[in-house]
Formats: sequence, structure tokens, C-alpha cells
Amino acid sequence: MGYSPLPITAISERLLRNWVRCRRRAWLDRHGDGEERLWTAHRTLQLNNQYRIFNELLTKKPSRGIEACKRGEPAVIGIRFKANFGPNNQIIEVHPPLLQRIKGKSCWGNFAYRPVIAQQGKRLTREHRLTLALMCLLVESNQKSSITNGLAVAKTQQGLTFRKVSLTSGIKSQLFESLQKLNQDLEKDHPPPITAERKKCTLCSWRGICNAEASREGHLSEVSGIGTSRRQMLQEAGINGLEELASTDHFYLETYLKRFGDQHSGAAKKLIAQAKAQRDGLVDRFNNSPALPELSKAPGVLIYDIESDPDERQDFLHGFLRINRNTKGEWDLANAIYHPILIVNKNDNSIAWRRIRKKLSNYPQWPILHYGETESIAIYRLAKREGADEKELLNLKKRLFDLHEIIKSRWYLPLNSYGLKKVASWLGFKWRKTGVEGANALLWWRQWEELRINKKDKLNPLKNIFEYNHDDCLATWQVAKWILKQDQSNPL
Repeated sequence: MGYSPLPITAISERLLRNWVRCRRRAWLDRHGDGEERLWTAHRTLQLNNQYRIFNELLTKKPSRGIEACKRGEPAVIGIRFKANFGPNNQIIEVHPPLLQRIKGKSCWGNFAYRPVIAQQGKRLTREHRLTLALMCLLVESNQKSSITNGLAVAKTQQGLTFRKVSLTSGIKSQLFESLQKLNQDLEKDHPPPITAERKKCTLCSWRGICNAEASREGHLSEVSGIGTSRRQMLQEAGINGLEELASTDHFYLETYLKRFGDQHSGAAKKLIAQAKAQRDGLVDRFNNSPALPELSKAPGVLIYDIESDPDERQDFLHGFLRINRNTKGEWDLANAIYHPILIVNKNDNSIAWRRIRKKLSNYPQWPILHYGETESIAIYRLAKREGADEKELLNLKKRLFDLHEIIKSRWYLPLNSYGLKKVASWLGFKWRKTGVEGANALLWWRQWEELRINKKDKLNPLKNIFEYNHDDCLATWQVAKWILKQDQSNPL
């Protein structure tokens, strides 16, 4: 990657936040080619979360701009502060999402302000602490008075929770050290190495660049089943890439990894086999037992996929795709019927279960296929919560088949991930909307909720959600067809 270093300009709280998440991401934010960015719904969801939290926090609409601070308004937005400070007297720029008036004195009067951020997630992370500390220092500098803390507000099932981040000498020291390291990274003429924790890459707009480079390099993180800690173990064993792992003797690796625990030594053979599958581009079946024998005589099948709002702990859509056999005994996908069950209010669990139960009872002998454990956990919990007896719960368990688990327990695929998007795309399936993921469905849901509350036209976001969920069901069936084909070509 041959970018030329640019003149160092202001460091913002957003640049610092991205650096805390991934050093490479911050470098790309400053030096990368914007044309190579990929859109992600994550940032929009963050802003939506912020809007919802502040809307609940404030009793009236916040005021805007520096003039509002001079008037002593209770809540102020739309301000950007800039100052020179830190170990290198750096130019720092912050845009606090909200300023809350507190007791004290400032250059504006007998009051002061502190920054408030909307916290996403349950834990107060290093990212939250450092960005809040940076905002506090800039607010102090501009209002000409000290403040003791910033505030992080999160939305939970019990309501809003408040956590203060005190501006201690310890957190200031961490902040200045981080700013110095960030500045050093930004001055380099090449980006920091690809992070070993690649799960977070799915939320990043630079994921296309990094994924391509990781693939070219044969990065260990490209091997399915290898995270940060396991990558470090392999590197200590002298294995630094996919090619080296694929060529490693499994007895040696098993013995070496035993020092870290039986779960790691037991995975040695699997890791090598997975690396070989990816290196050679071949499918390796290691378990010949029938994968889906339950479908051999089934009159039809239900494909099940849900869409959820994790912040609200709400499964707002239960999607079912019904596929019958035709008169020839073949699966009749052309006449398959998609049935979305939308649950508008998160407390309507009884309505949700009643509708789902009716759907399932109409096809009592049909297997229910899904991809990943989320669906089986969600529907089982719902049934149990709504009073289903032991017999019904046991029958539900017997009908549910997780295709993700079925594949992982029988095949090594030449893929760095066994998620539905990756596997179905490898099998040739294409979603109607490109680049769409679960975060998009959640964003559409939030948009639809807002339109519904404001009594505006609300059809389009729902149409998008239904289409996406329908495609996920079709993608799941694409995987099921492949599994059935493998069983047919490999009879016991």
C-alpha cells in the first residue's frame, strides 16, 4: 500500500476513537483513498442510538451553538471546540454530541458545562473513557474553567443508566500517551499491520482493503477458527501464515498447543485441515454420516430466519419460507411462499407465539431449517416464556435443524468464515440488495418505527426488511440444497 504521508492536521475525538478500536483504521481515515471506503450501517445506527438516548434524557429540545452556551441553556448541541495541548502541543478538535449545564463558573457565567456521550453496549470501554476525557479537556479549555467528569448515558431494559468518567491524573496520562502513539502512527508512510481481531472489521468502512490484503498475505486471521489469542499461540510455535499452518505436522502442533490447554491441542488437527481447505480451494468432508436424513421423507420444509433489535432485546420479525414437494417428489421452490410475522411492540410476546404456533401446527411433520443458533434459542425461549409444556418444547427442539452446525460438524470449506453470507455467496446465491447485512435491517426497522410514531408514509423500510429476510431464507435453502446434494453423492 503506497500512500504518501499528508501534513498532520487536527486530531479529532472520532480519529482517537477509531484508533483505540484499530490503529490501522485511524491511519486509513487520514491517508486512505476515500473511493475505497465501503458504506456500513454501523455509524448510522450509532447516531440513531444517540438520538433515542438524548430524546429520552432531555425534557425539551436542545439549543444549538456557542451563543446557547453564553445564554446558559440547559443542553447544547452543534459545537466544535479546538485547542493546542498534549505532549506535542497537538491541534485537537472535538465535537461533543451534547453539553449539559452543571454547577460551577465559566467564562459564560455562573454555570459550566460537561460533555455527554451516548454509550452503545453494556460496558464502559476504554474507547468511551478516552474520548470523554478528550472532550472534557477541550471543554475546560474553551469555557476557561475546570470540570471533574464527563457523562456516558446508556439505554437498558430498566431505562437510562449514567456513568461518570472522572478526569483523573491517571486517565489524563492514558490519554496523552494514546495521543502521542496515534500521532506516531499517523506520521508513518505505511499503515499499521492488520488487526488479529478481525470480527470488528465487519463494522469498518475499510474492510474491503484489509480483507484483500489479509487474503494476499495469507494472514493467520484469515483461517476460520483463529482469533487473537490462538494466533499468538501459533506464532509462538513458529507458524506465521496460512501456508505454514497448512504444511504443519499436526502431532507437533498438538503437542505444542497442549501447554495452553486441551481445548487448543484438540483443535490442532482441525486448524491444519481448515488451512489446507482454504489453501487448496477444496471441500473436505470429514464426517460421512447423513447430514439431513430428516428431509428424505418430509412432505415439506419451513425455513426460519429472524431479525432483531439487540438493544431492545426484541425479535421484531419472524420470517418463514414454506417449500412443498411437488407431485414428482421434488422440492418446489418456484411455488414457495414467504410469510413474515411482524411483531410491532416488544411486549407482544403472546401475540408472537400465538401466530408462530399456528404456523408450526399447520405443518406438524415438517422440519424447520435455520442458519446459526440465534433462531433456535429465540423461538425456544419464546415458547417457554409463553407457557409451552415439556412435550411441545421437546417436539420443537426435534424439528429445528441448524445448518451452520451441520456444516461445521461435517465439512471443511475453502472459506475464511462459515457465516450465511459467506457460504451462500460461495454457492452462487445473490441477495437482491448488494452489501446488505443484519445491521441494515435493524436500521430500516428503526427508520420505520420513527415514521410510524410520526404517522408518516412507512411502507418502504418494511418492504426492505421483508425482502432482506426473504433473501436470507432463500440463502438458507441454497445451503440446504447443497447439503442434500452432498448426501446424495456420498451415500453410506
